[in-house]
Amino acid sequence: MTFKNILFTVDSGVARIVLNRPEKLNSLDSETMVELHEAMSRIEADRQVRVLVLGGAGRAFCAGQDLADPAMQEVDGKLPDIGNLVERYFKPLVMRLQSLQVPTVAAVQGLAAGGGASIALACDLVVAAQSAYFLQAFSRIGLTPDTGSTWFLTRSVGTVRALGLAMLAEKLPAAKAAEWGLIWQVVEDSKFASTIDALAAQIAQMPTKALVRTRQLMHAATNHSLEQQLSMEASFIREMGWSADYREGLQAFSQKRTPNFTGE
Repeated sequence: MTFKNILFTVDSGVARIVLNRPEKLNSLDSETMVELHEAMSRIEADRQVRVLVLGGAGRAFCAGQDLADPAMQEVDGKLPDIGNLVERYFKPLVMRLQSLQVPTVAAVQGLAAGGGASIALACDLVVAAQSAYFLQAFSRIGLTPDTGSTWFLTRSVGTVRALGLAMLAEKLPAAKAAEWGLIWQVVEDSKFASTIDALAAQIAQMPTKALVRTRQLMHAATNHSLEQQLSMEASFIREMGWSADYREGLQAFSQKRTPNFTGE
């Protein structure tokens, strides 16, 4: 497949997907979603990839669903079943991001709205430019939240703030999003690109499997009892204790050098 609406590259273990419809604020139509899923398939099949960075071209990360998408239009006076779009494209994308066998970073500059905000929040680390903001825009057009936003928001900022954001559809500036615990880091606009590059390079040199297992542990913790979580931790540390990266980490520690992790 030749990509038209996204840019996709892999270099030095870093896979980058850039939503590339700046004139549409990188909103997501059906064609773009197909391309995103193809890029995800390539990442899943490439053992050289150690981290995914997801970003947007121009002045927005992603404005969410493209309301001009033909799939969103009336046909013979009948509105489409937009739930089918969520089930077909958005839900699988969120699940793939959450289960990807490499860490994921959302690089958010400008607007992240609706499903676009949810896709960012589906990544492990969200780094935003100082000028960025998040918007739960659904109520502005008479819709309820989708793409996992209710799941991510309630777990990150609590039900009270999640309800306020979703009902009132007010802008949440990046600095406040970080203060509330919704995102990992806010960076000055002038340092945004270099910060993302440095973070991606750092993660690409880390023990990939251990990072992915750490994600799984954190997600499970909200639903587990303490005993269940302790058992899961023991299972994963047993697995990692037999890994090549753990062996390398031990040797590097004893030899007082930087470890050369391979992700295995």
